Amino acid sequence: MQGNLPPEAQEKLEELQDLQETAQQVATQKQQAESTLQDSKTALDELDDVDADTTMYREVGELLVKTELGEAREDLEEKVSNLEVRVETLEKQEERVQEQFEELQSELQQMLGGGPAGGPGAGA
Repeated sequence: MQGNLPPEAQEKLEELQDLQETAQQVATQKQQAESTLQDSKTALDELDDVDADTTMYREVGELLVKTELGEAREDLEEKVSNLEVRVETLEKQEERVQEQFEELQSELQQMLGGGPAGGPGAGA
């Protein structure tokens, strides 16, 4: 059926497919960031039960490096803060992509089912 579509409709359909892929990528990134955020918050909560004189280590690449409780807490708090911003940014991006998808879908439906397609800027 795609071969029978007018060139403008084919172009819109390709844009829809691209937006759908983008939406899936953003959703995956958001899910990963939310998971990491939750893990980091849990780790931060666990630090409340750690004595100040407890020997602690943090992961640096494949190594464990000795660290202080305060430094570990600061690092985790910064990580949580950065992840919260990342999740918020991804949520906004997800909303924008969804809006673009819906607009494009509507334009394509008008092109295919709503009589004459009109020129560029039709419906604007």
